[in-house]
Amino acid sequence: MSEPISEPITDQIAQIYAVESRRVLATLIRLLGDMDQAEEALQEAFVAALDVWPRDGIPNNPRAWLVSTGRFKGIDAIRRQSRGSELLQHNAREEQRTYVAPEEWDGGVVEDDQLRLVFTCCHPALPIDARIALSLRAVCGLTTEEIARSFLVPVETMKKRISRAKATIRNNQIPYEMPSQFELAERLDAVLHVVYLVYNEGHSATSGTQHLRRDLASEAVSMSRLIAELLPEPEATGLLALLLLHESRTAARTDANGDLVPLEEQDRTRWNRKLVAEGVDLVHKSVMSGRLGSYVIQAAMASVHASADSVEATNWGLIVDYYDMLTRLQDSPVVALNRAIAVGMRDGPQVGLELIDNLLQTGSMANYHLAHAARADLACRAGFLDEARKSYVRAIELVRQEPERRYLEGRLARISS
Repeated sequence: MSEPISEPITDQIAQIYAVESRRVLATLIRLLGDMDQAEEALQEAFVAALDVWPRDGIPNNPRAWLVSTGRFKGIDAIRRQSRGSELLQHNAREEQRTYVAPEEWDGGVVEDDQLRLVFTCCHPALPIDARIALSLRAVCGLTTEEIARSFLVPVETMKKRISRAKATIRNNQIPYEMPSQFELAERLDAVLHVVYLVYNEGHSATSGTQHLRRDLASEAVSMSRLIAELLPEPEATGLLALLLLHESRTAARTDANGDLVPLEEQDRTRWNRKLVAEGVDLVHKSVMSGRLGSYVIQAAMASVHASADSVEATNWGLIVDYYDMLTRLQDSPVVALNRAIAVGMRDGPQVGLELIDNLLQTGSMANYHLAHAARADLACRAGFLDEARKSYVRAIELVRQEPERRYLEGRLARISS
């Protein structure tokens, strides 16, 4: 019988899970060749760690220990399902395999299982929404609920979408490996979208007790750098620029208590000017290519904010122009909402309010808390305090993240006192 688990060891294992679980899962998926089996093996590996590590100590290389344990757990499970011989052959091939890139690709050896898994999940055999959803679930560890909120669809719809995507990979025997350079370019749009959504979740979590999820944001930036190195296309470079410019504001976006600090109240001296300079330089390179995709345009908008001394001094006319360009490429409710906010800053809050009210009547924004929060902010600026209160109340009803809830409650209290 195992001794009681000490609290410090439990905390350390929890930290290792937070840092390593997605990497371990990506490797187990490659080794076991099945996402569901790998997820079960991951959980069993951590159960074993909870039993063994308090007694024997945490190993020098926890990730290797977890991969090895998970692999054996997975093999045992598949043997019990009469799939042992097939798996043993697969593992024998994996042990002898070297990860050298195809001859036609000069990108060098790619050892990153997570990036390999992203490109696998973004296989053309999958519908575009399924590619993104599966990557967010399998690679980045987002819950089905978080992904559903990112897509503005019901949770059950997202569960079915992810299950169908896993089945397609399994039934079509799609390999977990880096594709050729030509195939990489084919899948680039979906991969960039995955990284973008992962960063969004890290930059502003959809739920929970913290506004920022630094683990996700850092992983997204690292993956974006790697992709830009492998495929230095304008959109890949533009996405990296966009993430760096957003990252530059991180220190100023929350206060000492973890509460949200809006853009107009941020201390811009705390913005990371090294990241701003790198991001702006990448924006210039991307724009000079003449190929202005959605990420290049968004990065250009972020550079306008980065170069302004205050919200009032921001060139809102240029930002609206960029949103008009973006709308022609990506006509989505979220883009329309952000454009409405920018128009409100350029032309006056009442003009922005009319645009947001039109969006709320379409249905897809009706349960989106940020739409109601934006409406409340513009109503405040216009002096329509009763309307602002109603919108803040609705936003508070819908919000799922505690720091945002506290921020909205504070704004409501400010205009109700």
